[in-house]
Amino acid sequence: MTEQRDADSPSTDSQQLSEPTKKATTKSVDNSWTNRIGGVWNKATTHLTQLLPVEQVAQTLVGWFSVSETQVAEILEKVRAELPTTEALLIGKPQAGKSSIVRGLTGVSAEIVGQGFRPHTQHTERYAYPSNDLPLLIFTDTVGLGDVKQDTQLIIQELVGDLKKETRSARILLLTVKINDFATDTLRQIAKQLRQQYPNIPCLLVVTCLHEIYPLDTVDHPAYPPDYQEVNRAFAAIQQAFAGISVGEASPKEIRSVLIDFTLEEDGYNPVFYGLEALRDSLAELLPEAEAQAIYQLLDQEEAGKQLGNLYRDAARRYILPFSIMSATLAAVPLPFATMPVLTALQVSMVGLLSKLYGQTVTPSQAGGVVSAIAGGFLAQAIARELIKFIPGFGSAIAASWAAAYTWALGEAACVYFGDLMGGKKPDPQRIQLVMQEAFQAAQERFKGIKR
Repeated sequence: MTEQRDADSPSTDSQQLSEPTKKATTKSVDNSWTNRIGGVWNKATTHLTQLLPVEQVAQTLVGWFSVSETQVAEILEKVRAELPTTEALLIGKPQAGKSSIVRGLTGVSAEIVGQGFRPHTQHTERYAYPSNDLPLLIFTDTVGLGDVKQDTQLIIQELVGDLKKETRSARILLLTVKINDFATDTLRQIAKQLRQQYPNIPCLLVVTCLHEIYPLDTVDHPAYPPDYQEVNRAFAAIQQAFAGISVGEASPKEIRSVLIDFTLEEDGYNPVFYGLEALRDSLAELLPEAEAQAIYQLLDQEEAGKQLGNLYRDAARRYILPFSIMSATLAAVPLPFATMPVLTALQVSMVGLLSKLYGQTVTPSQAGGVVSAIAGGFLAQAIARELIKFIPGFGSAIAASWAAAYTWALGEAACVYFGDLMGGKKPDPQRIQLVMQEAFQAAQERFKGIKR
């Protein structure tokens, strides 16, 4: 596992995202007409901003509605306190399938998992999913286990020190053993000492790499569980070897164990995550109800994005709302095009703030690229919104409602964009545009009739 994280470049993705929207934008507004409007806009803006203290107004409004670093920390702490977070301590030799367990439970790619781990102590690395600020799963991986040069007692001491720290999270020990590895003395020693000191922390023995002892003529996984003599014999021997680590009244008489075989697509075995449901059910039986339900939701591909997205979206809306109010207040100024530069700056600032919430730090120029990519199809509507200000009184009210709804929709779409990046996926242009359209329509009702 490498220490360097795979940081998707929002500026690059925004360029890719913008390509499918160019066609739609071209259909809405002819390029020559857009250029003329742009020229008029620039001249008008330069002249009118001299008459109207737009920047001073914007700074005042930002002061009213801005969220301080202290407030951000408080919001994150409240959300974090409500999260059903599980800390999984992965104990096993290298190549025993620890990273594949992380892939199976999170759904992210092998490359991202490998680059997501960070040094935690001398003998452990840690990976929080989906982010360090708001994690649902925290994996702590032991490194160097099985190396005869490593001091086993020092490893145990580090693990015990970690477990002594108070936490709101549920904890579980995951012992990973390859089905054809019977040199497990060190692993048993570590597991036994941890269980003696922390008998209330559940422990699950995960036996991996089943295909390595399949019969020679086997080309794919059998129906689960595998009923091969070779697998059954090896599994029974490993279970027997670890039977003695369950101690104390709070521990079960026999340690719970499960068979899995999580491979890569190129390995040719189907399903790739063989035994995932059995692992999920075993974890659910050992974890508290809330944490077990969170794991079920993460593994439900239909609901995973919704559940995780809603969690972050709720926090993000704390930022989107004040920016929407600021945009409405500025847009209500009855001078066509004069306030658009400030509105754009506010929206870029909002996107930059949302990127931090999703663990994606972007520069102002990159945030501007994301805004342009996401909102490309709204160019014609933005120009029309400014032109309608020529209607005395009524025009400014419509412009204010439109700006609030547009900013809200932009924030919702940015959440989808950064959510995809956080999950290791390439942002889907069509889905993001659909989310923005739906959010815009809903927000128009919400901000209808908004006044200065």
